[in-house]
Amino acid sequence: MKTIFAFDTATTTTACALLRDGELVGERLTDARSVLAAADELAREAGIAPREIDRLVVGTGPGSFTSIRIGLATARGLALALGAQAAGVSTLEAFGGGVPVIDARRGEVFTSGPALARPEELDVAGNRLVGDGAVRYRDVFEAAGADVPPDGDPSHLPSAALLARHARAFGPAEAIEPLYLRVPDARPSA
Repeated sequence: MKTIFAFDTATTTTACALLRDGELVGERLTDARSVLAAADELAREAGIAPREIDRLVVGTGPGSFTSIRIGLATARGLALALGAQAAGVSTLEAFGGGVPVIDARRGEVFTSGPALARPEELDVAGNRLVGDGAVRYRDVFEAAGADVPPDGDPSHLPSAALLARHARAFGPAEAIEPLYLRVPDARPSA
């Protein structure tokens, strides 16, 4: 049996899921600091020993620089501890039911492409937009002809189960590369 723990820490909401032989066993929303606890809780609730997790799927971004680094570091540590293979998948794949739009802060959003843009620069007419960026810039997007579901709609939240379903090549966790669309704020001092 293949047991996959999938998680994404790149957005404001961390999504975690446990799948066994392709079937969803459990899913939970948490914060980036609680990924390991979520893995343990999901496994125990399903009657699976954490050591039975043999595959990991981690969101690679785009998203917060620090949050992406937390996710990748967690995946590397878990892979080492469990002897598990890992796959990285774009965070944009964690959204279903529309075009993903993630709040990138600074008046910008991440969306399919992947792309980083100001909300008013996107051609969204006739599209259904989902994600925290769609909610934050609802007025701009609806004025441009997009459909944005109500704020509490579950399609605005990332799904680690969707992320897992997009995983293709599994290998060493240290080979997974982050998807950054913006230069980090931190700069070396002169």
